[in-house]
Amino acid sequence: MILVVGEAIVDVVERPDGSRTEHAGGSPANVAVGLGRLGLDVMLATAIGDDAYGTMIEAHLTSSGVKLSDGSRRVGLTSSAIAHLAPDGSATYDFEVTWDPGLISAPDGVSAVHTGSIAATLEPGADDVEMLLRELAPTAIVSLDPNIRPDLLPDHEDVARRIERLVGLADVVKVSDEDLAWLGSDEPGDRVAEQWLEAGPAIVVITRGAEGSTAFSRSGRIDVSTTPTTVVDTVGAGDSYMSGMLAGLEREGLLAVEHRDDLGAIAPETLARVTSAASASAAWTVSRPGAEPPSPEELWP
Repeated sequence: MILVVGEAIVDVVERPDGSRTEHAGGSPANVAVGLGRLGLDVMLATAIGDDAYGTMIEAHLTSSGVKLSDGSRRVGLTSSAIAHLAPDGSATYDFEVTWDPGLISAPDGVSAVHTGSIAATLEPGADDVEMLLRELAPTAIVSLDPNIRPDLLPDHEDVARRIERLVGLADVVKVSDEDLAWLGSDEPGDRVAEQWLEAGPAIVVITRGAEGSTAFSRSGRIDVSTTPTTVVDTVGAGDSYMSGMLAGLEREGLLAVEHRDDLGAIAPETLARVTSAASASAAWTVSRPGAEPPSPEELWP
């Protein structure tokens, strides 16, 4: 089982023409949905309310094959974010978010755990997430996508230090060039990726939007072009890349702790297949409104 830990929120999308739609979202929840739609056994540990938005999210998860962990639904309001779309499809966000899941219990049989974004950086819940990763790292493959939301984070230095700690716990890291810029390293992105590899991860991927991505491993680096598509909006694109990458690693038999050494020695051609699937997954998502990742038939025809 893959355990995804993090926020599930409702994305309210406001388009340039003034129209408004509501979608279940949140970066970790989007990753869980992407994995569920690709047929993987996945559970989401989150914090949603007993309101209409919480009901919308639970229905969305269930319809995508995602199990909700015990204690994820509680009394209160569900977090939301307003995505303001520009004419080119890019999005900026306003958040009404809290993240306080309390002590998170891992179910039996977790082979991999993923987290990132608000869940990994916003207190008080970020402390609980970090504690869980430390607990699971010896027995599960750990993946991380910082997916930083600066407007929610008052202390840059604390967040940067936390990300460094989480990178040290992770086997697989995906980070955007925007996240690296916010973290503020004086080093070029490629050098940061190499430094992170030295800290522990087997794979570090830097995504650059329409310019593609670069994957780094101990066997070298691979540049990955974006998959051609018509962009409707970019909501959930990075999350779909992440779920496509994890699903690709699962197909290669590398998403389990007993294969951690094999993951660390991943061959360039294997990494190329995995990142190509990730790029195609993101392309499917940007080709339609909202964070709607692909099915197995779409990703692997």
